Amino acid sequence: MTYTYLPYALLAMGSYMFVAPLMRVATTGPDAVPSDVAVVISNTMLIAMAVGLVWYTRQGFVTHLDSPKLIHVVAAGVFLGIGILALYRALALGPVSVVTPIFAMFLVFSSVIGFLFLGESFTVRKGLGIGFAVVAVYLVSGS
Repeated sequence: MTYTYLPYALLAMGSYMFVAPLMRVATTGPDAVPSDVAVVISNTMLIAMAVGLVWYTRQGFVTHLDSPKLIHVVAAGVFLGIGILALYRALALGPVSVVTPIFAMFLVFSSVIGFLFLGESFTVRKGLGIGFAVVAVYLVSGS
């Protein structure tokens, strides 16, 4: 089995680890940027980068607009928007060391959805990992 996805997962982790601390600094203290404005600015960067990548790789855009799976993309976008708006607001109001672990519980719930609804394999090892993740978030997010 090849794990071609691992470099991308590691790159995502390595990049995403800076988002919460940078947003906390940006949205608090003197000259703070309102969290909703921060969402617009940071996600404009995301859109510009994604458009550039689609153009560079010649994936086409319009050709995919009639896909029957587009509804899933739109729904994911709605949930992403809600999640990011809420995350940035939480970071503006609370400490990164508490907000981020609670936010990161999406990893646990996404895994459970994968097991229950997408037919992905569940093992004792994965179950233990999920359990430890829940305990870790509880421990880290406490006062």
